[in-house]
Amino acid sequence: MVVEQRKTIVNLYNSGINPEIISLELDVSQEEVMRVIESETNEEERKRDAVEKLSDVPLLSKLYLDSVVNIDRAIDHAQSTMWKALKVKSEFDISTEEADKILEPYAESKVSLVILNIDLVESTKLSMILPVDKLATIIRTFAQEMSLLITSYGGYVLKYVGDAVLAFFIVGPPPASNDQMYIPCMNAISCACSMIRVIRQGINPILQQSDYPELKVRIGIDVGENVVVQYGWDTFRQDEKIVLKKPHLDILGYTISIASKITAIAQPDQIIIGQLVYNVLENEQRSTFSKLSITPEAWGYVSANTGTIYNLYSSNTWD
Repeated sequence: MVVEQRKTIVNLYNSGINPEIISLELDVSQEEVMRVIESETNEEERKRDAVEKLSDVPLLSKLYLDSVVNIDRAIDHAQSTMWKALKVKSEFDISTEEADKILEPYAESKVSLVILNIDLVESTKLSMILPVDKLATIIRTFAQEMSLLITSYGGYVLKYVGDAVLAFFIVGPPPASNDQMYIPCMNAISCACSMIRVIRQGINPILQQSDYPELKVRIGIDVGENVVVQYGWDTFRQDEKIVLKKPHLDILGYTISIASKITAIAQPDQIIIGQLVYNVLENEQRSTFSKLSITPEAWGYVSANTGTIYNLYSSNTWD
């Protein structure tokens, strides 16, 4: 039975149509209709159970991790990795597998996430002055070290887009309260601050020693509801046979869109957070950010909560 027909059966059943009528309408045996309904019902229960289980477990993302992460070790690791990458061929092991495992229970449903987007500044200029192999090496090392930091702070890498890394921190099933959002937001902000330190003190000194231009980044962070969408399947073959089939998942929604757009307007080595992130911070933490003055022509996004312009807040200077 084709996927579309199964969906039609489920939709009709959920609309209150009797299975016998569905059978007659679609010219399908009543036994087959009942098998589809039972199968889909079991699948929905599995997803709900998985989400509940995921929400009940004391995940790493529910702990404030800034005091746990050893930033000096992260800086040393970045220095060593970049030096080896430039001098000898290094192995790179970065994957989004863990993100897929976390998102799978939420497929075709909503979940509250903190989105972090980090993007290299002037990567086009780098591509014009660096040999292709060195450019690829530097960007891979950058992506790997940023990914390690994201993991250390309880986050997950969603995907790599050119020279950008898109990550998320789990809040949980919506609606989410400010208390629920606080720790994931703080971990994302702490992660962003550590990213800039690791680039400045770990990666850039090694690049400068080799007469390569230093790296600068822009970081955008926002929090809110997102929809987890499945785009078909990723299949893995061996000897022309499928040995593994995994759902290909992605995230859609206002939050991930905002995070990407505010990254684009950030200054080099600047962090910009959305109004919802700023709202959950305590006063002392808010003092490290300033409301961003920006023209309506450059920023016209409206808050779904207030109906007014969605405010942005930029990190104070690092110098």
